Amino acid sequence: MRENAVPHLGALREILAAGGFAVTQSTLSRDVRDLRLVKATGAEGPRYTVPEEWDHVPPLDAVLPTLLASVEVVGNLVVAHTLSGAAQAIASAIDWEEYDGLAGTIAGDDTVLIILRSEAAAEAVAAELRELAAGGG
Repeated sequence: MRENAVPHLGALREILAAGGFAVTQSTLSRDVRDLRLVKATGAEGPRYTVPEEWDHVPPLDAVLPTLLASVEVVGNLVVAHTLSGAAQAIASAIDWEEYDGLAGTIAGDDTVLIILRSEAAAEAVAAELRELAAGGG
């Protein structure tokens, strides 16, 4: 394994602690997600990396203020209306976020169907999307 390859979050937490940075597992997990890192296995073994397929996915707080038209909750579903042609980008960004209770997204041209496992999760996701669209990320 290369010296700078980090095989798992526990190892990263130990490296940070040795450098004087005490972080919790949940904070570290959130930071790894925010940095858009995923665990991959290569010739050197497991490591965290930014996958090429996510290089083109913009963060939600960057796209929602200009591309999101409206958000509606229907039971455990969220229907997000976008500008024409923007639904795929927004659906990919939502998938990247891995919201609690998220089962998946389906995108058309100007509509994203966000499927959640509960009405509470749908309300929470809709509220965050509205906040991000308003520029409150």
